[in-house]
Amino acid sequence: MQKTLSVINLSAIRSNAQFVRSLVGNRFFWAVVKADGYGHGAAEVAREIEDIVDGFCVAIADEGAELKINGISKPVLVLAPPLDFEDAEKINYYGLTPTVTDVKSARLVGKMKCHVAINTGMNRYGCFGKELDEVLSILDKGQIEGVYSHLYAAENAMHCKRQAAAFRIAVDRVRAHSPEAFAHLSASGGILRGGEYLFGGVRCGLMLYGYAPKGFKAAALKPALKVYARLSHETEVTGGGVGYNIADRAYKRLYTYRLGYADGFFRGVPLGEKTLCMDAFVGTERAEYLPVFTDAEAYAARCGTISYEVLCSVTGRSLRVYERTAEI
Repeated sequence: MQKTLSVINLSAIRSNAQFVRSLVGNRFFWAVVKADGYGHGAAEVAREIEDIVDGFCVAIADEGAELKINGISKPVLVLAPPLDFEDAEKINYYGLTPTVTDVKSARLVGKMKCHVAINTGMNRYGCFGKELDEVLSILDKGQIEGVYSHLYAAENAMHCKRQAAAFRIAVDRVRAHSPEAFAHLSASGGILRGGEYLFGGVRCGLMLYGYAPKGFKAAALKPALKVYARLSHETEVTGGGVGYNIADRAYKRLYTYRLGYADGFFRGVPLGEKTLCMDAFVGTERAEYLPVFTDAEAYAARCGTISYEVLCSVTGRSLRVYERTAEI
């Protein structure tokens, strides 16, 4: 096998989902499985926790279609708005729930039940003020199933309070149009804030995979992913190179592992000796399968980025193996 090996512990993911459920009680719990389940495999993750959660969130319609093709029956909310008629048709065909963020997407969803996204300060997706009024005028009475926003700087209490206050104003306006619409504001950071930020439901992504977002800690979370590189060659050292680099010390024997930056690892962060090549790296340690990724936060810190990014990248060219462990 020439691919990298990703070992994904479904018991850890299930334990994390149960922990989130304990925090949110009987509120609606959306599990976010976009970006192929943050690199863990969306369909496999969804099947493992479908009995714990109330629905799933994806970024785009194709991701939602994959869940439905794989037998997921619970609601699937598409977080990005439909951009054209093809997107809207796909959402409708697979029984997904679209997000309306503006007048254009309100027109595209037609008569489909939908959620309306509110811009409470992130300025990414969502409407507010006059544009919200225009959106509500396009949608039928009772058509809106949910209304939501997303916290920026969830680690900052003052900014969170401002956003929650703005969200409540928008929720009241939406419910004047569609009284049954339920509100959800919080992703992982808001969930860990708890209290007033939980509203009628939550959307949980990062915590499912074993990590807390910036500014938060949750000791109960269990990381689910480990990545291994396979030994592909070993050699007595000839000349003065170490991969593409000039050796700065004497080596007797080097071992080549079939993993490089094309596999989603960062070229500027050494594995083994020196930098990674596109498809391999060399080191002095010998193992049939060498663990190269066991902690997303630690690896992200070395890369100068965040755990979200590395989780989404390091299983890109990998064989995924799923396990369950009795001790979790």
